[in-house]
Amino acid sequence: MTHARAERSALCDLLDRLGPDAPTLCTGWTTRDLAAHLVLRERRPDAMGGIALRPLAGYTESVQRGLAAKHDFPELVGLVRRPGGIYGLLPFLDAQVNTLEFFVHHEDVRRAQEGWEPRELPADFERLLWQRLSLAARLMLRKAPVGVVLRESRTGAAALGGPSGGERVEVAGPAGELLLFCFGRQKHARVELKGDPDAIARLENASIGL
Repeated sequence: MTHARAERSALCDLLDRLGPDAPTLCTGWTTRDLAAHLVLRERRPDAMGGIALRPLAGYTESVQRGLAAKHDFPELVGLVRRPGGIYGLLPFLDAQVNTLEFFVHHEDVRRAQEGWEPRELPADFERLLWQRLSLAARLMLRKAPVGVVLRESRTGAAALGGPSGGERVEVAGPAGELLLFCFGRQKHARVELKGDPDAIARLENASIGL
């Protein structure tokens, strides 16, 4: 089983356990909303544009609300559990595209619940997450207000993002925690930040991510 499939399965098990009304880290979304988003992303290509393009967001939101209303929650989760569209046909593409998506959304649900603790991820999964993050760091941190040095704490490897020159903040932690930070979950990532306190505060409150 690929890490993408493992994260998908673990997320769906958690959704089944929590039900449709549990909180998530996605602002304004319950677990039902998140499940509908994931169904839309794979099974409604006509509505995917609004995920990234603001002018199309209204249509995307309308389709997502429709999916949430049309399907009962176990059915929605069942649709998420089975890779849809092209991802069901091409497992290689599922692994390439969905590993980060399902890891982050799995943590969006986990970390919104009382008493959560970080998971100990397999070493090969941490290596994969760092590989993907180091390639995408500049894109993910393009809106950062200060320069950023990502430091993978287990290996000491580094990646840069944000504006060049001027202030820099070092963000250190395991690859999974760094990934969550760069996906805009700064307040919920277990990382260590070093730098000027004002620069750190601005980075923690910035809108970053894809």
